[in-house]
Amino acid sequence: MKIIMFGTKTAERPYAKEWAEMTGNEVKLVSENLTAETLDMVKGFDGVSIQETSPLGDADFYHQLAELGIKQISTRTAGFDMLDLKACQANGITVTNVAVYSPRAIAEMDLTQAMYLLRRVGEYESRMKQGDFRWNPELISNEIYNLTVGVIGIGNIGGATAQLYKALGARVLAYDPNKNVEYAPFVEFTDMNTIIRTADIITLHTPLLPSTKNMLAAPQFASMKKGAIVINMARGGLINTADLLDALKSKHLGGAGLDTLADEFSFFNQEVPFDQTPADYQELAKMPNVLVTPHVAFFTKTSIRNMVHISLDDVVKVVNGEHSRNEVRI
Repeated sequence: MKIIMFGTKTAERPYAKEWAEMTGNEVKLVSENLTAETLDMVKGFDGVSIQETSPLGDADFYHQLAELGIKQISTRTAGFDMLDLKACQANGITVTNVAVYSPRAIAEMDLTQAMYLLRRVGEYESRMKQGDFRWNPELISNEIYNLTVGVIGIGNIGGATAQLYKALGARVLAYDPNKNVEYAPFVEFTDMNTIIRTADIITLHTPLLPSTKNMLAAPQFASMKKGAIVINMARGGLINTADLLDALKSKHLGGAGLDTLADEFSFFNQEVPFDQTPADYQELAKMPNVLVTPHVAFFTKTSIRNMVHISLDDVVKVVNGEHSRNEVRI
């Protein structure tokens, strides 16, 4: 079988070659993303694997893809909001994602950012650069076991995150419309409003859907406890960035840890002069109580290998007419 793997990153190449040697399938690795401009590259291939966050194309794009004989798209990500699922369905294209590549990787980054903000590391660093080494009472920290953590979205990643916080002694609240009782030993299930009002740390682990877009905006920030910390390891569009900036500037929020931004596709995983990055990022990056990372929570050796192998396995299954448990359904 011939598979073309779009958006191939340097770190993925050894694992793709490993998979090809193990399975005997041919994998062409290209750095370009799958777009309307690169669509012709799929000619002669049986299946497609992608790794990107920006939208692929319009309805006609998917029709052309199907005309070229492609019946599936396997994304090497948990998120699939870059794909038009209705257009895929209309053109007989099956979509698979990698929902579970290493939940622990994202959970560890979540905790890393939370502890950085909780212990005011960025704020100390900012003052120390100015020669201020005093024990300022404004920067006194709390300890995690005294706090309440609210996890919004309690799937594989949210569940792993909850377990880490629980292991450190925090009280963990969780909200998910599909209550996953597997995590009941680690969380107290409640409603989203209760989490917004009572949690000291609020962490997001939901997909980006019309119903979840801007789920944290001015009304939610205003309802949070003064000094609360917001963590987003999922999708940038879950947070209204302008409202987040207002809440941080007013000092109502204590801090924000962001591995993803709504406009990240325009500069993440690129080398861009700071003054050419989006204005909202420039503001966030200058705040000592904000930690932004370029969508790298997943970026561990375990995750990359699993993402590549699972994605390519699913290409073979779907092309061969088999069912994959990773199929994304409308």
